[in-house]
Amino acid sequence: MKQYVEMGIGNTWWVRTEVEYPDGTENEVMGIRRFRRIDGIYFRFWMGKTVWIFSSNEGLKRTKKHRQAFKIVFGISGIPM
Repeated sequence: MKQYVEMGIGNTWWVRTEVEYPDGTENEVMGIRRFRRIDGIYFRFWMGKTVWIFSSNEGLKRTKKHRQAFKIVFGISGIPM
């Protein structure tokens, strides 16, 4: 299980917590939920179908998505409580 706390524009809320479960499902809630352990931090810039991600774990990478969006997000990833 993985948890992400994101702050920025383009998501449902300005500050949100998303939990990804092992079966691939996700749950998103407004606000910040506590971590058991923080794994890393990241900055994500999504414009059109291109997403640029600068992560403390994986460095800089570029990905393509099927849908178009505009997002500027700072996030923290980790293991939930």
